[in-house]
Amino acid sequence: MARVSDPLTINKTLLKNRMTMAPTVKFDYAGEDGKVTDKHIEHYRKRAEGGLGLICVEATAVTPGGRFAKNHLGLWEEAQVEGHRAISGVCHENGVPVIIQLNHTGIISNPACGPAIGPSAVPTRNPEILSKEMSIAEIHEMQEQFVAAAVRAKKAGYDGVQLHGCHGYLINQFAAKKTNLRSDEYGGSTVNRARFGSEIISEIRKSCGSDFLISVRTTGIEPDIATAIEIAEEYVKAGCDYLQVSTGIEWEDPTVDENNEHYNRFCSLGVRFHEHFKGRVPVSCVNGINDAAQVKYLIENELVDTVDLARAVLADPAFCSAVLEDKTYNKCFGCPRCQYGPAMPHKCPAGGGI
Repeated sequence: MARVSDPLTINKTLLKNRMTMAPTVKFDYAGEDGKVTDKHIEHYRKRAEGGLGLICVEATAVTPGGRFAKNHLGLWEEAQVEGHRAISGVCHENGVPVIIQLNHTGIISNPACGPAIGPSAVPTRNPEILSKEMSIAEIHEMQEQFVAAAVRAKKAGYDGVQLHGCHGYLINQFAAKKTNLRSDEYGGSTVNRARFGSEIISEIRKSCGSDFLISVRTTGIEPDIATAIEIAEEYVKAGCDYLQVSTGIEWEDPTVDENNEHYNRFCSLGVRFHEHFKGRVPVSCVNGINDAAQVKYLIENELVDTVDLARAVLADPAFCSAVLEDKTYNKCFGCPRCQYGPAMPHKCPAGGGI
């Protein structure tokens, strides 16, 4: 039987246990320059001290135009590397490997940051305005931006990167039929729709080496689980080491279990992926995993390889140590609007601070 305390090696990166920190954006920590601040460093230092097996730093923009807002962290230029080196440093000092999530918002780009661009001309945040369809040259240029950001991440001391391939952002937009209406090599078949992300993975592998951990936070349903698995298979063929499963743009699969007493239907996507990829590629699940019993159930029953934690480690940075040592912890209250969300004070009522 697997245990939460069991180590796990992904590519050449050793995780000391099976609990990982999911990327959760701190919208008011960065300035318009996209640079790391002392708040970021302290935030990740506290979670590293709290016993995590792996940390994934929040969604980080690969171009200024691909930000959520003007106070969104970036890795689009060399001047941003030094600050990221400080984050990786405090994680490594506490024996925790760390990767960083790379992202572009694409069709749902913030107008204050840049134009809405994507695989096809489809409705944006404003339904009356269509996004700009990217040319082949623009697609290749964007792929190069992702790869360049990954190279900077390696310079900054990160053990790897996670590509944000879900939640309706650019890589997911290429993978989804609803937002990808192309008829060229980047549209149509599942293989073609996955090509944008797959080629980024292949080029990161070439540029960053065989030991560099490449994860994809991939869609677990698009519009069904079978199609989402086909997309993930392309990422794995391209060199993805680790699938961290969440949700996508469309949800039309009646086979998704909504009645499991131990985890929700979002987590069930990761469980289904694990059934498919077991023994080939490690798989995580995420969403609503806020207590020790859930963590232990998912790992000890070998339903997934790792669990991604968000609110649990925001509410209590030492949540993981508490789980491992069977101690009490500050439990997430499940606030309808998480205090770590946009325009919120980042003062969790359960006790978690920076």
